[in-house]
Amino acid sequence: MEYKFSEKIANLKPSAIREIFKSLTDPSIISFAAGNPSPESFPVEDLARFAAEIFANESTTALQYNITEGYTPLRQAIAERQKKRFGESMVREDDSVLVVSGGQQGIELACKTFCNEGDAIICENPSFIGSLNSFRSCGATPVGVPMEIDGISLTALEETLKNTPNAKLMYLIPTFHNPTGITMSLEKRLGVLELAKKYDLVIIEDNPYGELRFAGEDLPNLKALDTDGRVIYCSSFSKILSAGMRVGFVVANSTICSKMTVAKQGEDVHTNIFFQMLCHKFMTNCDLDAHIAKINALYRRKCNLMLECLDKYVPSDKVEFTRPEGGLFIWGIVKDTDDASNIVKLAIEKKVAVVPGTAFNCDTEAKSNAFRLNYSTPSDEQIVEGVKRLGEVFKSL
Repeated sequence: MEYKFSEKIANLKPSAIREIFKSLTDPSIISFAAGNPSPESFPVEDLARFAAEIFANESTTALQYNITEGYTPLRQAIAERQKKRFGESMVREDDSVLVVSGGQQGIELACKTFCNEGDAIICENPSFIGSLNSFRSCGATPVGVPMEIDGISLTALEETLKNTPNAKLMYLIPTFHNPTGITMSLEKRLGVLELAKKYDLVIIEDNPYGELRFAGEDLPNLKALDTDGRVIYCSSFSKILSAGMRVGFVVANSTICSKMTVAKQGEDVHTNIFFQMLCHKFMTNCDLDAHIAKINALYRRKCNLMLECLDKYVPSDKVEFTRPEGGLFIWGIVKDTDDASNIVKLAIEKKVAVVPGTAFNCDTEAKSNAFRLNYSTPSDEQIVEGVKRLGEVFKSL
């Protein structure tokens, strides 16, 4: 039969990242295309021990339905952790914590809560493909604003806001941005909040990488700077415990969280309770700061190795790379072109995979002169060999 898909789904394109994964069954391909945490970061022994304790002593709670808002001890631990790590203003008296099935669900629920069909969401351009597709699937339109070396262009942002009267939300990744690795300056964080207030927009602050700082100084999150209750803060345990657990969380004004909770009930009732309990056990029985410090030491070494290899093997007159202070990604900007798609194809021919910049464009028809590299997943040997192959691609042009 001929299937008649909804307009929301019919025009969605598959994630370029997920499609690239399908080509990685060839073991000879070195992948810089993933966004996964390193397997070395998983605290397997501790999680195995806590899992056994849960099934031995709390099996009914772990296997039964629970409240949509999330496992109460975990929500309390998250609130305490956020205040300890990022400041008391991260969780104010009129805020709540909502546990979600991965940080991306929090982003999608925020869109569903605030946007009607045809509304616009102002985003950095480029931006995270998973969120962009979530917005599109809800019937909202991502509208891109150019990035600068210290974050979103405030001049372009205000111009876009003036010309987009149907904008309902801003979606931003201020810290260790995906895909560019850029961190927004304090000046721009304050400027973004000022513009959001001026044009009366709610901000989704996506911060899955905020704990992964291995250089530079911490900057306050937008949520910590917000005094109007207009920031919805989304984060997760994916990058510090396990991506496969799919445990994320939202911190926002209680009124917003209540509406997002109702929206979540129609999706999955509640996030996996066993994994929520496992996260809580780790948070309250282990030294989470020490665990994260080990991850950051690992990523510092791997990022520095990749940057050293890029400097050594890739001609600097042909491509420029960002220098992240944390997170998982490096962004390569190809000079003297507006379309780097051929670079991505040539790299695959050399058995090295990178993600084309077009995957992160708000405008799906636009070209990109950039590509994304990941250093957390490949081994040190793969980083060296893969960058050598990438250098051969540029030298052959």
